[in-house]
Amino acid sequence: MSADTYRQPTILLVHGAWHGAWCWGKLIPELESRGWDVATVDLPSASAEAEHPAGMHDDAKVIREKLAAIDGPVAVVAHSYGGIPATEAAAKANNVSRLIYLAAFQLEEGDSLASQSGGALPSGETGTLPPNPEHREYFYNGVTDEDAAWAAEQLVPQSIKSFSEPLTATAWKNVESRYIVCELDNALPLQFQQGLAARSGKSYQLPAGHSAFLSLPAELAETIAVALLD
Repeated sequence: MSADTYRQPTILLVHGAWHGAWCWGKLIPELESRGWDVATVDLPSASAEAEHPAGMHDDAKVIREKLAAIDGPVAVVAHSYGGIPATEAAAKANNVSRLIYLAAFQLEEGDSLASQSGGALPSGETGTLPPNPEHREYFYNGVTDEDAAWAAEQLVPQSIKSFSEPLTATAWKNVESRYIVCELDNALPLQFQQGLAARSGKSYQLPAGHSAFLSLPAELAETIAVALLD
């Protein structure tokens, strides 16, 4: 594609389990200041309303609807669990130009979060799981005390169904993908991330814990920009 016909993609940010679009509050202005248009979604599987918990495929539907509403190419940046519904959704969209996995589950067809957890996560169609009480250690190491306390107050239960539903499509096999490894992550160990990153065309390293969007937003924005153009 020539420079004359290139159209810069909108960046769609997809959050992980227990979180919401609020988690991108520090990253969005960093991306926008570098000239990127940014969109977000709130995944229904993360909700304080537990009566009718949504699953991974419900999350993928929300992502697909957002993709369809964006005019032009889209680069999807997915964090942690968000990599699973993003992988499912992007396989059935025609405007995704790149997938960027941020310490995220870049899984094969037939895999689910529960199948990758070695029995550490429950499986089933009903119920929710509250946030890990050790969230400071697992989610927010490297984040300031103030930001970690604020983020912890926003966390909501995550549906067990979202952990159980397997992928039926793998967009990264047809869409250019990149992986950002968070080297100090206590939630997704470094070796596990590196194994997943081998499925992407290229990978990049950040000296950050699981929530680089809170601890190193400027550095993360720069890394995303490189991953989009590299």
